[in-house]
Amino acid sequence: MHAPFKPLLLSVALAMPGVAWAGPVSGDVVKIGILTDMSGVYAGLSGKGSVLAAQMAVADFGGKVLGKPIEIISADHQNKPDIGAAKAREWFDTQGVDMINDLVNSGVGIAVQKIGAEKHRITINNGAGSIALTNKECSAYGVHYAYDTYALAKGTATALVKQGADSWFFLQADYAFGQALQGDAAKIVTSLGGKVTGTVKHPLATTDFSSYLLQAQGSGAKVIGLANAGGDFVNSVKQAKEFGLTQTLVGLLVFDSDVKALGLAAAQGMTFTTAYSWDINSDTRAFGNKFLAKAGSMPTMVHAGVYSSTMHYLNAIKAAGTDTPEAVMKKMRELPINDFFAKGGKLREDGRMVHDMYLVQVKKPSESRSVWDQLKLLATIPGDMAFKPLSASECALIKK
Repeated sequence: MHAPFKPLLLSVALAMPGVAWAGPVSGDVVKIGILTDMSGVYAGLSGKGSVLAAQMAVADFGGKVLGKPIEIISADHQNKPDIGAAKAREWFDTQGVDMINDLVNSGVGIAVQKIGAEKHRITINNGAGSIALTNKECSAYGVHYAYDTYALAKGTATALVKQGADSWFFLQADYAFGQALQGDAAKIVTSLGGKVTGTVKHPLATTDFSSYLLQAQGSGAKVIGLANAGGDFVNSVKQAKEFGLTQTLVGLLVFDSDVKALGLAAAQGMTFTTAYSWDINSDTRAFGNKFLAKAGSMPTMVHAGVYSSTMHYLNAIKAAGTDTPEAVMKKMRELPINDFFAKGGKLREDGRMVHDMYLVQVKKPSESRSVWDQLKLLATIPGDMAFKPLSASECALIKK
């Protein structure tokens, strides 16, 4: 009966200065896109597990925010920056996506963060590692949450060089992530008085590492630093063991799923830095077991980061009273992060979420009590020591 009057009421409202017709939630739904690797070398550490982690966060939040539903969609970027960027544009322009999360693969992560800056939409990198995301490529709408190449390299290289592992040769994945990880690790090794004897680059998703490992073997270095991840890391370690390399293998980015794939017999003794492992404390164990019951495997730090950052994003919307990106980013920086992933976590103005990191070591088979009992904690690295300080940042958002 009253329907014919709606256009008139709308036109009057829009004509009145100071009246905001739009509701607190754009499109009456908060839509989150998980853009990840569903089928490639990083699928096990991100992929479907990241989608599940986001869905778990939404369910635990209550399924709605500001009275509106929360929706999760996902896509496979195939580890190709152009595909990732195109999907991000499509989601922002035609699908009403408010935030994109995961973004494993630094090339994809950087490309999508640029699209987010252009479109004024929030992007949260959990799977990508390159420190460029909060330095030269930083964005007012970009968040780097779980880890970065600087924190990984600093924790691991510092510990090992101090133990006498003072000469390094690197196997590097030949794209943005590998370059950043190798570069950060090399700087730390040399700053502590060690030396880098050489670096060899390999393509993403390499299956045969023989020629690269022979170069590493002939380098004379005490340590072979693996600046790669996922399937590339697992394959390079397996083939190094088959070759009988006697140098110390050091993974600069290692996930629980990688250790499981290698087995304790092959991975035992390996020391690395991580943002999360399921058995660190009672809170990490609670989330780990909850995820295990749904996924059949323990979460990686990417999965944990996707859950935590999705929850932080939703809490920021609730606190802001709107999903407007600028208001949400303001609240994301104001609100501390206190959950199983981070205690006293803080989002800096450059987009870096600062939190404690952990130095861990793979257990011997004889030390393991169960199938997922893989790591022992060696040290907790405070966030302000783990991550690159703002004073050294190249981010244009930082006022100096």
